[in-house]
Amino acid sequence: MDDLTGKKPAPPALDPDGDALFLDFDGCLVDIAPRPDAVVIPESLPQVLARLSAKLGGALAVVSGRSLHELERFLLGYDGLMIGSHGAEARGMTPPLEESPDDLAALQTEMDHFAQQQGLLFEKKSHGGALHFRADPSRQPEVEAFTETLAERFPAFAIQPAKMAVELRPDGFSKDGALVLLTQLPQFSGRMPVYAGDDTTDEPALAWAEAHGGFGIKIGDGKSAARYHLAEPSDIRDWLAAAVEE
Repeated sequence: MDDLTGKKPAPPALDPDGDALFLDFDGCLVDIAPRPDAVVIPESLPQVLARLSAKLGGALAVVSGRSLHELERFLLGYDGLMIGSHGAEARGMTPPLEESPDDLAALQTEMDHFAQQQGLLFEKKSHGGALHFRADPSRQPEVEAFTETLAERFPAFAIQPAKMAVELRPDGFSKDGALVLLTQLPQFSGRMPVYAGDDTTDEPALAWAEAHGGFGIKIGDGKSAARYHLAEPSDIRDWLAAAVEE
């Protein structure tokens, strides 16, 4: 912690010769939107990622809870590594989960029905789904209770709390697990892991980077295992742009 402010400091400049970079999407690279399909992508972002990936020798990956096909659509122009669905999907490496659990459709149907009945937002994902209560945070307890019953009935899925949402993702997959797989790729060999994220879903990955000789960057408010802090997504985008221009 900074002795004068009590806040964690901003991260040091990225080392293109020694760092490996892992970036969350929502709330990190882009601002959180009222709906998942309403995020605004800064025009320069895909090209900044592409140029920075080249500068890092390919040791850059976007690691998100989003479905992989959505990440590819939003970041058209960046052709590097991507991890979707909390580690269950991948581009640029062998997909960790080859097939969705057999009861995926039944799970999604029940989540969608509950959302329609309760006036909530259901986000369908490649290997699961999320119930969003951002429009009415008071609904959190009932969403949590419902997803707990679903997790009991559909044991192939695990509960994943998120910002103003609760998700059910394939059991056994996580963002820190994705980092374990990514760092086995040759382009990451010998590099220091740097992870940036904003959410509870990112905390295991932030802690993993800190525990493996690298560091984490927490975006936004809240306690975190990360050593460094930036206030909002525009700050991390500026940090990335500076690394490209150095």
